[in-house]
Amino acid sequence: MTNHPRAVDAPDGLDALAAADAAGLREILLGVCASRAWADAVAATRPWRGRRALLDASAAATAALSAADLRDALAGHARIGVPGAGDATTEREQAGVRGADPALLDELRRANAAYEARFGQVFLICATGRTAATVLAALRERLPNTPAAETEIVRDELRKINEIRITRMLDGA
Repeated sequence: MTNHPRAVDAPDGLDALAAADAAGLREILLGVCASRAWADAVAATRPWRGRRALLDASAAATAALSAADLRDALAGHARIGVPGAGDATTEREQAGVRGADPALLDELRRANAAYEARFGQVFLICATGRTAATVLAALRERLPNTPAAETEIVRDELRKINEIRITRMLDGA
């Protein structure tokens, strides 16, 4: 697990999440991760005794995702370098790519296409704090992976993204 920006629970955020009705909670969780299986698994662990319990539930739910569930999760992620128009979350997460040199962005698009052709899915990486150059380097490094190895890397990247999104949500960001 990664460290969290705050060591103290955010009771207001956690309490509000815990108090949501079942349908509302599911919608909130689907805003974090597009996998219905993930959202249902996390929701089933409510009530959470604290932030760490919620983050642990998220990690466990991510670890348990089937291949189909992972595809559902990936469907909710924009291509690196192409955040969804008006999608503040992906724009924030991909801020380090925005404004990169056009030639570098072209290389990133080509590498994304090669990755998608090889693995049949978008390239997923926790882009928070990464530049276009570091994302491109990671993408190139991962291209030779076996599908099985890549699935586990994607699962871990998804866990990191979900953790950041939950933490931001709890902090009211």
